[in-house]
Amino acid sequence: MIRIGHGMDVHRLAEGRKLILCGVEVPHTLGLLGHSDADVATHALMDALLGAAALGDIGKLFPDTDDRYLGADSIHLLEIVVDQLAKAGYRPSNTDVTIVAQKPKLRPYIDEMRKRLAQAMGIPLDAVSVKATTTERLGFEGGEEGMSAHAVCLIESL
Repeated sequence: MIRIGHGMDVHRLAEGRKLILCGVEVPHTLGLLGHSDADVATHALMDALLGAAALGDIGKLFPDTDDRYLGADSIHLLEIVVDQLAKAGYRPSNTDVTIVAQKPKLRPYIDEMRKRLAQAMGIPLDAVSVKATTTERLGFEGGEEGMSAHAVCLIESL
């Protein structure tokens, strides 16, 4: 059996935070604000995987009221999500992540992002796509107030 999942996440940009996307630190004057490392792209991917298996969302699994997840590495949380999928009888098959941000340019970091996600999910690199786009200066992403990410995935029975 195969299932499809979709996830979406948004985080505000703030001073004094590192910008982490798909587990990769990207040099920038601002970072994303959140309870964990605020890796908006990995959060969207985790929600897609959990949704595909009907296991809820990351807020249910990793509530922001739980200090165990304060500053947490989202790649580690992704590994936990993959373990939860396995317990439910599924494994990730492929994924496609889109990061929406006006700045910085992400092209130089995409290959490393794909590697980090593939490794965390235990799937081949060619089963992981990461893309970046702008909103042509429209909306909160275009005004550099925050970033969003969308992810779709396919999971299959073990």
